[in-house]
Parts: sequence; C-alpha cells; structure tokens
Amino acid sequence: MTTVAPAPTSATGTSKRGILLVFAGLMVTMLLASLDQTIFSTALPTIVGELHGVDQMIWVTTAFILAETIVLPVYGKLGDLIGRKSLFIVAIAIFIGGSVLGGLADSMPSLIVARAIQGLGGGGLMILAQAIIADVVPARERGKYMGIMGGVFAFSSVAGPLLGGFFTDGIGWRWAFWMNVPLGILSIALAVFFLKLPRRADQGKPRIDAYGMALLAIASTCLVLVTTWGGNQYDWNSPQIIGLFAGLAISGFSFVMVERRTAEPIMPIHLFRAPNFVFTTAATLIIGIAMFGSLAYIPTYLQMVTGSNATQAGFLMIPMMAGLLITSIAAGQIVSKTGHYKWFPVVGMVIVAGALALMSTMTASTAVWIMCLYFALMGIGLGLAMQILTLVVQNTFPLREVGTATAANNYFRQIGASLGAAVVGSIFVSRLTSLLSENLPSSSAGATGGTDSLTPELVKNLPSALKTAVIDSYNDALTPIFLIMVPLVLLAAVLLLFVKEVPLATTLEQSPAEGLSTGSIAVVPAAAQGDDRAQGDDRAQGDDRAQELETSSRSTV
Repeated sequence: MTTVAPAPTSATGTSKRGILLVFAGLMVTMLLASLDQTIFSTALPTIVGELHGVDQMIWVTTAFILAETIVLPVYGKLGDLIGRKSLFIVAIAIFIGGSVLGGLADSMPSLIVARAIQGLGGGGLMILAQAIIADVVPARERGKYMGIMGGVFAFSSVAGPLLGGFFTDGIGWRWAFWMNVPLGILSIALAVFFLKLPRRADQGKPRIDAYGMALLAIASTCLVLVTTWGGNQYDWNSPQIIGLFAGLAISGFSFVMVERRTAEPIMPIHLFRAPNFVFTTAATLIIGIAMFGSLAYIPTYLQMVTGSNATQAGFLMIPMMAGLLITSIAAGQIVSKTGHYKWFPVVGMVIVAGALALMSTMTASTAVWIMCLYFALMGIGLGLAMQILTLVVQNTFPLREVGTATAANNYFRQIGASLGAAVVGSIFVSRLTSLLSENLPSSSAGATGGTDSLTPELVKNLPSALKTAVIDSYNDALTPIFLIMVPLVLLAAVLLLFVKEVPLATTLEQSPAEGLSTGSIAVVPAAAQGDDRAQGDDRAQGDDRAQELETSSRSTV
C-alpha cells in the first residue's frame, strides 16, 4: 500500500510558507558560519601586526577550519540519530561563546583558541543547515534552495573580507567577533519558533560511536599539523613530523577498523561503495584545497601588493562573489527545472583551473581590473560546482542517512580547506620569510619593525626601495602557488566525468520507523535511487535496508 502526501505540503507536513520560514532561519545561521571563514582575511595583516604574530598567521584560519572539520561528521551522525533541532541550537550557542572569547583576545594564542571554539560551533551550523533542508524539500526541488545556499556562501565569501576591512579601518577588528552575538541570538530565536522538523520514533538510547569520533579527530589533527609544520617549523625528517605521520597512519587505520564493526558508525564504510559518492567527494576535497588555499590569502596579497586598504581589498573581491552568486542560483534553478546536473560541476572545474592559471601570472604591475576579472572567473567556476555536488550526494542515499552522507562529503571538503589553507599558508609564509630576509637589508629592521610586525599601513610609509622589496616578496611568495593547483583541479574535472546522473527524487522518502507526524510515506521509484543506495550494505543492518528497498520498488507515487 502507498499513501501519497497532499500536494500543498511536504512529506513532513510542512507548508510552503513553513518551508520558507525554516529556510530563512537556515540562511542566517549559514551566513554566520560562512562569514567567519573569510571575515579575517582582510583583517589578518593588521591583527597579526598588533598581536606580534606573523609567524602564527596561518593558525587564525587553520584553527577554525580544523575544528569545524572534526565536528562535521559528529553533528551529521547525531542529527540522524536524535534529531537536528536541539543540536542546531547547541551549535549556535557554542559559536556565540567562541565569538565572545575572540572579542576579548589579547594575544595570538588566545585568539587562536577562540577561533577553534568558533569552529566547533560553526561545523554544526554548516552541516545541519544542509541536512535540515533535505528533511523538508525533495531532491528535485532542493536544487533551487541549495543554489540560494550557495549564493549565501558566495555573498559571505566577499562580504566577509569586506566587513573585516570595514571593521579594521573603522571601529576595530574585534567587531568581527562581536557582531556574531546579536546575530547568533536571532538565529536561536528563529530555530526555537520556526524550525519544525518531523518527529522521530522512540528508538531507545542512541548508540554513539565515541571511539570513531575520537580517532577521526586525532587523524584529522595529525594530517593538518603535518601539512602546517612539515618543511616549515620542523624538517620533514624530524621526530615531530615522523611522529605525526605515524599518528595519522595508526589513527586512520584504527578508525576504519572501528567503523567496520560499530553499530552506528560516524562515517559508514558502505558510503564509499557508491561510485557517485566517491567521485563527488574526491572532487569536493579538491575544491576545498583550491578555494580556501587561494581565498585565505588573496586579500592579504591585495593589501600588500596593490596598496589597497582592508576595505578596498574587500571590495575587490566582489567580482568573485558576483560570479559565484549568479552561477550558483542559476545552476540550482536549471537543475530543479530540468533534473539534469552532471555537466555543471565538470565545466565549473575547468573554469576554476583556467582562473588559477591566470592568477599565477599576476604581478605588482598587473591592472586591478584584470585581477578582478580573474577572480570573477574563479567565482563562476565554483558556483557551478559546489552545491550541485552536495545535491548529488544527498540523492544517492535514503533520507535516514542524508545527514551522515552530507556530513561525510562536507568533511572531505573541509579537509581540503584545512589542507589548502595549511599547505598554501605554510608555503606562502616560508617563502615570504625567506624572500623578505633576502630582499630587505639587515639595517631595515628599525624602519620595518621586523618582518613579524609588517602591516599594510607600515608598508605604505616605507622608503621606496624597502617598499618595493616587500611588495615583490609578497607577490613572488604567493602567485606561483596558484599554478601548482591547476593540475589538481583538472583532475577533479576528470573524476566528475564518471558521475552517473541518477534521476532526482521528486518526493521525500521516509522510513515508517521515523514516525512522521503526518503518517504519510512517499516512496521514490527504485529505478531512480535504489541502485546506488543498495551498494555496500555489508554490515549487519545491510540485509534489512535491502529488504526495505525491495519493498519500495513495488510502490509508485
């Protein structure tokens, strides 16, 4: 027997107006989390100059992204097990707490700790927002909503540097933290009053994969520390780096063993038996490397090389935001209308590769409008790819696993972001330190205050010879790194050619065990999704899931 939910509502019984109210609340929280990935990019030169920590600059970004990465699978799995609303509110509260500590920070270590706490909350905001929209909107219609989510991310990618510049040049960079407090309180209020999600059946006490969570955190931390410290703070053959490699290998292997045996794995191994998940996740990892590896340091480059102040550097990022915003929304609308999505991310990756190649040619004499054109191309490519890949992942698995699958996919994007920010930052800082030592005479310490205390304002007022040496050092330290990333992005385009375009679900599939308040069950034809979902169910619960899919294949909405 098949019961079809009434047309005016979703399978959760949520009206169109209710969905829009939920969506508005999700957008506010996504804006909070995504802003804090980029807001300090323009403020960073001033912050590290004031707090005397140029050598620790990469940790202001890396600490946030690393913490966010570690908790993504945790929020995703717990949301599937116990529901997402309470977790969502807890994540917002943690984020607010980190913002308060950041506003009060008086040293680089305290600032880095505050950013890590922000990341612990920000990870929940990002992943739960994407999973919640999957709770109330079918995959076929979800494209347009996720396109707008991508637009919000695009907006924040430029609004962040712009706001960071505005605060830095005006009332002070600490307001980049303080502004999160009222917005966070507003987000909590919206979640409490408007976030209505399906009631879950009482499944007893959830079985938490504590060992898996701990091992994943250890492996993630070891990986980022290796890429951050290797060849920079420590030699590659030093005991510290060798120890981190050993820790990564042991914790990674142990994590896989635990996930194969635990009842409710935080990152189920069977996800990696679905080809679409593997190809899109590999591409997502590469996108994270390319995007955050470049975005994190472009505003610093603009301030030091072009002489722009922090606010102007933010404005110069608008072309990238505009390109990402337009293509993300347009791609989402087209996908919802046609149901076809495969070629958007492929074309997007080719465009990103071209943009990185062009950015590698920038010099101090390159016209600013040409730089902006290159940034716009980067945004166009990213907008065609990011949210579509998330949609493919969500369409590959049943609704009861959407949070876990989305979190796993986002985890690898954040690993890419961590690697991108850490590797690019490590190479950038190492090359910059070396070039400044070579190009600046030893007698310049009195004028510059030392290489660890250089700020954009200080560079502007340097004598011509010293100013040119600093500008050339910043340019030569960063632009060659863009070219190194081009083959990696082209590899992502090749991988995405193998994605199978499975028809998007037109209804919300629900398992009877999930206890929907409406009592309705909408079943998607097995031809649309069953093949990918059935793959890899080699755990004890695999037979039950296959039986559910077999039953579903006999029903049609």
